Amino acid sequence: MKLSVLFVVFLLLCVHRRSSGSHPKPSCRYPPSQWCRSLEIAIECRVQKQCMELNAIRANQSVPPVSVTLYYESLCPACRAFISQQLFPTWTMLQDIMTVTLVPYGNAKELPSGNSPFTCQHGEPECRGNLIEACIIHLTGHSAFQIINCMESAVDVLNAAQPCLQLYTRSVSWSTVESCVKGDLGYQLMHANAAMTRALNPAHTHVPWVTFNGEYTDENEDKAMSSLFHLVCQLYKGVKPPACTGAAVRLNRGFC
Repeated sequence: MKLSVLFVVFLLLCVHRRSSGSHPKPSCRYPPSQWCRSLEIAIECRVQKQCMELNAIRANQSVPPVSVTLYYESLCPACRAFISQQLFPTWTMLQDIMTVTLVPYGNAKELPSGNSPFTCQHGEPECRGNLIEACIIHLTGHSAFQIINCMESAVDVLNAAQPCLQLYTRSVSWSTVESCVKGDLGYQLMHANAAMTRALNPAHTHVPWVTFNGEYTDENEDKAMSSLFHLVCQLYKGVKPPACTGAAVRLNRGFC
């Protein structure tokens, strides 16, 4: 559940308790998490005013979110640190105003033929890691980022793949991922990632390589490597969410 939903439930419960005394009686047939889903429910549950106030501070849905695309390698130490220390925590707090696209390929090379069509900066294990993550991203949808972060935060990225998958989704089995990795689908996904990476303009010179709304600049990279959270808040054109009022925390940068 998103942090914004938890905040809504918490605030509405507080309001409900204040208005009903220490032992409130249910005023409607809906759970608190659904009180602001529609005007009809809000009226029935007598929280119309509170829901209107909450909607006023939510991210403006007419303003496009900040699109963050990460080009990376599964075993690159700097990429792993950026995902676990910057990208995933920032997305956790600001997912209402940002989207994340992961492209596992980085400094790999696509070969014209052969049994191993890709070579990777950190060897064959990284090629397998890139392939596993490409399949997981394709197969698991909204759960993918949590699974990838779980893998990249682990001591052993490859060995963490199966338990991380099982931890965050039950709809996709490990055998399905393995079938993707060993079959044509996995190759097609990696070929697509290679094409996306080669199409970068300017061409990437290292990883992690991050674009914002499809564009790369040295200035944004410097800001992203030190405080991605602050940069996303800065780039968002709508009303800033409450989380953006916090102070920026600068982190060390690294590349592969």
